[in-house]
Amino acid sequence: MNDSCSSRRPTKCSLFLFSFLLLLVAVWGVSFRPARVLDPEMLQMREEIVQFAQTFIGLPYRYASRSPERGFDCSGFTSYILSKYDVPLSPSSRTQALQGKRVPLSEVAPGDLLFFGHRGYIHHVALVVENTPGGIVCIHSTRRGVVLENVHASSYWRPRVLFARDVLGER
Repeated sequence: MNDSCSSRRPTKCSLFLFSFLLLLVAVWGVSFRPARVLDPEMLQMREEIVQFAQTFIGLPYRYASRSPERGFDCSGFTSYILSKYDVPLSPSSRTQALQGKRVPLSEVAPGDLLFFGHRGYIHHVALVVENTPGGIVCIHSTRRGVVLENVHASSYWRPRVLFARDVLGER
C-alpha cells in the first residue's frame, strides 16, 4: 500500500493532519474558541440598535458633528446612535476605545464597536451590524457619508482594523 496515511506510517499522517490544522488557523482564521453567547433580550436590543443606525445611511459626513440634521463624523455617529438607547458614550473615538469591554474580533456581535487605526493610534470607529464567515459588516460615517460595508472585503479598511469593544454589556 502506498498511502502515506496508512497504518504503517501513523507519524507521517499525524504530521500531515497537524500541519493542515495549523494552516486552517493561519490562513482562514478558524477559531476553536466558543462563540460569545448573548441572551435573547440583549440580542434583540442589539438588532434594534443596528436597524435604527441603518435609517441614517446616506447622511453626509460632517467633521465633529453628532447631528442627523447636519451629518455625522464617525464617533459622533456611534455616540448619537447609542445615546438613543441610554448608553453613555464619549463623542471621541479615542475615548470610546477605552469604554466597555474588549471583545475578540472573531466574537463581535451586532452593536459592538469596531476601531481602526495605525500602530495603536485610533482614527476611526464603526458599529458592527453582523459578523459572518465572509467578514464583519459595519455601519459608519466616512468621507462618503454613512455607509454599510464589509470591512474585511475592503482593501482600505481591513488592514486598519485594530480591535472591538462591547459598550452594551449585559444590560
